[in-house]
Amino acid sequence: MSRDVKKTSPLWDARKAETERKILDAATRLFITDGYAATSLAAVADAAEVGSRTVYLRFGSKAELLKRAIDVAIVGDTQDIDLAHRDWSQRAATAPTLHERIAAYAQGASALMHRAGPLIAAAAAAEASEPLIAEAGRVGRLATQQHIADLWRGMHADGLLHPDADLEWIIETVGPLGQADTYNLMTSTLGFDPPAYERWLYGTWLRLATSSSTLQA
Repeated sequence: MSRDVKKTSPLWDARKAETERKILDAATRLFITDGYAATSLAAVADAAEVGSRTVYLRFGSKAELLKRAIDVAIVGDTQDIDLAHRDWSQRAATAPTLHERIAAYAQGASALMHRAGPLIAAAAAAEASEPLIAEAGRVGRLATQQHIADLWRGMHADGLLHPDADLEWIIETVGPLGQADTYNLMTSTLGFDPPAYERWLYGTWLRLATSSSTLQA
């Protein structure tokens, strides 16, 4: 019974969370700098200053570790709160004005891409050899598309878009533009940093939201 109490104590939970944080921080650094193929769980354990068995028991495989690192990077922490219920995402969905919603999304998405973009690039390079990562990437891209579509449908339902805006065309356009793959391409080809990406995203969404379908066609 004493062991059960220990495992559910605040101190034990805090130690477990701290160990996970150390492992995820180390894995993130190695996946980004060395790439997925060259990173081993043993190397992650060394970098995190924990035992190799700890990493194996916590994550099971390198693919699962990368998936968890990306999931945490996307939302920003290990709390059990999904993206749609994060504060910035809620503001992007419910703020009273168009400008406030787009500004909230641009700021939140920029921070998300800065955290997760390099990891997602490492994952994309591993998709051909890792079915779990490939499937997670497919699901993640669909989820991004759906999240963006939901935001635009909400703005349309609340009467915040141009009366002649072509909603479905906008969704088909901004969905691919909002993917991490696009962010990574823009940073590598245009030299965008997070503030530049945020400005670009805000300006692009605002133009699409306030233009008529005749200009969008």
